Amino acid sequence: MAKNDGQIVIKKYANRRLYNTGTSTYVTLEDLAEMVKKGEDFTVQDAKSGDDITHSVLTQIIFEQESKTGNTLLPISFLRQLITYYGDQMQMVVPSFLEHSMRAFTEQQAQMREQVTRAFGETPITKNLQLPMQMVEEQVRRNTEMFQQAMQMFSPFMTPPAKESRKAEAKDIDELKEQLRALQNKLDNL
Repeated sequence: MAKNDGQIVIKKYANRRLYNTGTSTYVTLEDLAEMVKKGEDFTVQDAKSGDDITHSVLTQIIFEQESKTGNTLLPISFLRQLITYYGDQMQMVVPSFLEHSMRAFTEQQAQMREQVTRAFGETPITKNLQLPMQMVEEQVRRNTEMFQQAMQMFSPFMTPPAKESRKAEAKDIDELKEQLRALQNKLDNL
């Protein structure tokens, strides 16, 4: 593929068609989603103005993925909370926090795969292993708590969750910790 400064250039035309200049072929949003999953770096440019429109195209891919299968990654509560930060003083902090959280999540996922592979050996199942849901939920809860604490530090006027809600969250977290301990014990015994 021809690349421009190490990146693949995708041109978006007025008729909404996307053209991969590296392969000289038209591509779809689904093709771009696959490129992202493969780790291929690209930029999307408006064919007429030359403006970089990568952000809006990636956002469009997320929108289509969210509405395609019904298996959403972005819960409504997260979307609502995210919307509240637009135009807020915290708007500048949120992108770096989310980027850091996703990087940490990816690293932890790789560590979990390594641990399971060490415990069970290299098999087709462990090669394609997805994190157990309990571990994913625990990490999401920790990231959400960290995010809420960080936002409260920068925005002292935010109201903390109701006392009952915090108790319920604490109970859920304790249950998840216990499930995680049990899973770790099973792995250790294997």
